[in-house]
Formats: sequence, structure tokens, C-alpha cells
Amino acid sequence: MKVKQFQEIEAEPVNMEGADHVFIRWLVSEKDGAERFAMRLFEIQKDGRTPLHQHQWEHEVFVLEGDGAVWKEGKEVTIPPGTAVFVPPEEKHCFINKGENLFRFLCMVPIQKKT
Repeated sequence: MKVKQFQEIEAEPVNMEGADHVFIRWLVSEKDGAERFAMRLFEIQKDGRTPLHQHQWEHEVFVLEGDGAVWKEGKEVTIPPGTAVFVPPEEKHCFINKGENLFRFLCMVPIQKKT
């Protein structure tokens, strides 16, 4: 078992094309011995967003703080703290900070095994 505070984990910039002012902390990953799921903490600064993208795996998201939105079927949907979001495989999505303060959420994804 591993127990750690999120502040102990480095916030790394997300360098994907279309990402602005986004940082990720890998809270639980393969490095910790996780075999099936990874838990990530995203921190999106003011005027920031993740890129609009899609992929073959699902996301489970829980909003912790800030004023954010998710792009869903061509519209921005407000997702305040306490909101759970399920993004199915192949659905286009992005997360956007709509406020003045940090927008922070947890995101769980299956670990992608390298073949």
C-alpha cells in the first residue's frame, strides 16, 4: 500500500497540442504498482483548457474545485465542484477553466499496456 499527499507529486505541464495552462499529477499509476487504472489530478489555470480530443478508452472524472466546463456534443456544459462526469470511449471532449481561480479535477483512466 502507498499513502501520499498530492503536493508530494510533481505537477507536470501537459504538452499536447491544444492544451493551455494545464498541469497533471499522476497520483496513482504503474509506477505505484497499479495494473488496471491510473488516477490523475488535473489543474487548469485561468484561461486554460485541455485539447479537444477523443480516444479508445473511457474517463471517470470528479470535479474538486473551480468553475469549469466540459465540451460535450458541440456545447460547453458547466461542471461545478461535486460533479461526476463519465466520458465514453471515442467521444470528443475537452475540459475548460471558466473562472478566475484554479479548476481542479480527478480523472481515472485504464492503464494502457504497451504491446
